[in-house]
Amino acid sequence: MFGVETVPVEVEVDLSSGLPSVAIVGLPDSAVRESKERIRSALKNTFNTLPKGRLTISLAPADVKKEGAFFDLPIALAILAHLEVLPRQTLQEFTIIGELSLDGKVRRVNGALAIADEVARSAKLPQKLILPHANRLEASLIRDLQLYPVKSLAEAVEVILDPERPPYSRQGEPDIENESLNEDLDFAEVKGQETAKRALEISAAGGHNVLMVGPPGTGKTMLARRLPTILPPLTEAQIVETTKIYSIKGLLGEDGIVRRPPFRAPHHSSSAPAVVGGGNPPMPGEISLAHNGVLFLDELPEFRRDVIEALREPMEEGYIRISRAGTTTRFPARFIMIAAMNPCPCGYLNSTRRTCVCEEYQIQRYRRKVSGPILDRIDLHIEVNDIEPEKLQASESSVDSASMRERVIKARERQRWRFRDTPIETNSQMSNRLIRLHCRLDDKAQEMLKQAVLRLGLSTRAYTRTLKVARTIADLENSEQIKTTHILEALTYRFSWQ
Repeated sequence: MFGVETVPVEVEVDLSSGLPSVAIVGLPDSAVRESKERIRSALKNTFNTLPKGRLTISLAPADVKKEGAFFDLPIALAILAHLEVLPRQTLQEFTIIGELSLDGKVRRVNGALAIADEVARSAKLPQKLILPHANRLEASLIRDLQLYPVKSLAEAVEVILDPERPPYSRQGEPDIENESLNEDLDFAEVKGQETAKRALEISAAGGHNVLMVGPPGTGKTMLARRLPTILPPLTEAQIVETTKIYSIKGLLGEDGIVRRPPFRAPHHSSSAPAVVGGGNPPMPGEISLAHNGVLFLDELPEFRRDVIEALREPMEEGYIRISRAGTTTRFPARFIMIAAMNPCPCGYLNSTRRTCVCEEYQIQRYRRKVSGPILDRIDLHIEVNDIEPEKLQASESSVDSASMRERVIKARERQRWRFRDTPIETNSQMSNRLIRLHCRLDDKAQEMLKQAVLRLGLSTRAYTRTLKVARTIADLENSEQIKTTHILEALTYRFSWQ
């Protein structure tokens, strides 16, 4: 398995005379080499039979490293076919994955959805897939594939010996649809902070990154955790993409499907491999687990510098490449980044509640931990200030998640129609060509943006991102034309706290 892609492996078994032994060839890792002990016990405890003689198991192609416990079940079935318990020709009509326990039960494997997707797309692989019963729901996301979930080695044998056995059907299982919103989280619970709520609504509508700057206790984390409640439902394709990543990582629950936009909030002490992915073999990190959802980085300057800088490519491209000796792995990472930070080391610069005790050089050193290129890739910069006492005593906010989500969905529908002939989905993903096509300005708006570039020192990237934000604001107001007011509001979110 390379990232979210898989490589088919052919299992071959040969039994020759000699002292009893088992040899597995084809670059197996430790988990694969240890499979011979699991297979031996599973065969003995299920069929009371063991091959006698020298057993050689080959995993082809020989030059690709084999990792994981996917091969237990196919190896065991290949041995049974060699012992003439199973017909060899019939066995070749199936693609098989599964880990065996010592008593012959078939256990869940990671990455079953990615394997099912590869089987469905390949014209060379058998379209009948035998897999662990625990992986049935995630694999059923792939259409036009005959699934045969099994709970034991004996049941797998029954499937192969019964050509009339019907494939698995989702009838009686939970529907593939998004769950209802989390009623415990609602923007109505957030008192005040209307500007921040507006910015997060724009973020959700256009897929824009946000940086919130403010003293401790002003509601930055509270706001960020409520962003998923206003995101539109995942499409079926997005459900498959996201579930595939969680399957590879082994993070799927009993349901087996990721139905809601994910929300990931790694701690600031996390390492670069934990956040962006890595290891040996490479595994997806937090940014990939946040694919099609939200990545929340609280206390942004406290993250290691290399971790923050590693976000540049995925924030721009929507994926991360992890290179190792001889191989490069690519993981999807299209997320909305919500970052939060204090305005200074003590946290109380410009606060109305407490006095800042930081020296100027301390403030500058603290802010320099977040580089200009990273700030340039964040579309919306907002100040989250102290809340007035009268707003704290108000019974409820006038803005709730349901109304915000309704406006976001309508804005996303406009974008879906606008980009219907392209692979992109939101305004934040527009290329320069699409910006020229869909972000046309009148003379007054162009002059305003020109003056902003001169006075604020906006880079070319910041200029184009301002246009993207203005396009989203216009979509929220159901306007095809980007007006001067839309440009003005978009400009207020550029480095307003600095």
